[in-house]
Amino acid sequence: MSVMRISKESLDDILTGRVNEDATCVVKFYSNTCHMCQSLHDYYESISENTKYGDVHFLAFNIDDDPVVEKNLNFKGVPTIFVVHTHIGNRPATLRMLPDPENPNDSTWYTVNEIKSFLDKETL
Repeated sequence: MSVMRISKESLDDILTGRVNEDATCVVKFYSNTCHMCQSLHDYYESISENTKYGDVHFLAFNIDDDPVVEKNLNFKGVPTIFVVHTHIGNRPATLRMLPDPENPNDSTWYTVNEIKSFLDKETL
């Protein structure tokens, strides 16, 4: 499955339960001006195409579309990755944030292995 860029409205729907299915989503928060976000793009896309995660929706949200999203979701800086378990019926989603790495990669912040380990724990 490829990565789908989502709007502020779609993110709000996912987080508040205004969705049509219970689902597991991975959301990468990024900015066009973040060099690490840009470097992480191809790796994130590649992970999304792994059949192991075939039932997971991979999403990307540009924080420039909603600058207060960092404060609302209690994270600082991008790239930041969350696993979101949606719930139908106006119930808030369950969110898990990938912790900041102990030794951040200079190019991508997270490594592919850190992302996959997190997904294996939170999505499978």
